[in-house]
Amino acid sequence: MWHIEEHRRVAKQLSGAVPREILMRYEKWKDIARLSGPPGLRAIKGFHDEALAGEWKGHRSSRLGLQWRVIYRVVADALLVQVVQVTPHDYRRS
Repeated sequence: MWHIEEHRRVAKQLSGAVPREILMRYEKWKDIARLSGPPGLRAIKGFHDEALAGEWKGHRSSRLGLQWRVIYRVVADALLVQVVQVTPHDYRRS
């Protein structure tokens, strides 16, 4: 059984203008992560779980919807999933 650890800013991000459907998908994501860990998340195609590169190297991303992402880090030897952010992904160029 894996443990889920959320950064303190995640609660603030989720209390904002997050659609109810995304909150429900995030809870389901946590259930799967708790039971199966990262291999279980990768097995579900809808999450499009992937490793990140560049500034986020060492982290992973899962889709909660077309726009929303959960960014997390895995500590495999401790069976720990550390959630860093739940954020709307911005496709616009700056």
